[in-house]
Amino acid sequence: MTNRLALVVDDHPTNRLLASALLKKLGWAVYEADSGESALTLAGQHHFQLIMLDISMPGLTGEETCRQLRQRQTLPSRILAYTAHAFPEDRQQFLQAGFDDILVKPINRQRLEEMINGL
Repeated sequence: MTNRLALVVDDHPTNRLLASALLKKLGWAVYEADSGESALTLAGQHHFQLIMLDISMPGLTGEETCRQLRQRQTLPSRILAYTAHAFPEDRQQFLQAGFDDILVKPINRQRLEEMINGL
């Protein structure tokens, strides 16, 4: 039984499915949320070691969700921006919003493993 708990947040079911499948193959237990609001609710109920957070979502954006997660968390989680936005200026903006790193879609297992190594 794993004690590594991840949350995948994306408003597109296919993106959630892919990220969740990769994480499960790597031995993680995975919860999914389809919005920033749902992510905040789940984060209030569980301690996630990893949160993969889409940037472009209706309602709360990924950046705003990240800010709120950082404000309320007692134990640090690794929060990855999970996005198709990969411009250098976007990267700086995401890091300033509180993300630990940026995982560009489409993701692959090797890149994901590199980013979560040690968690």
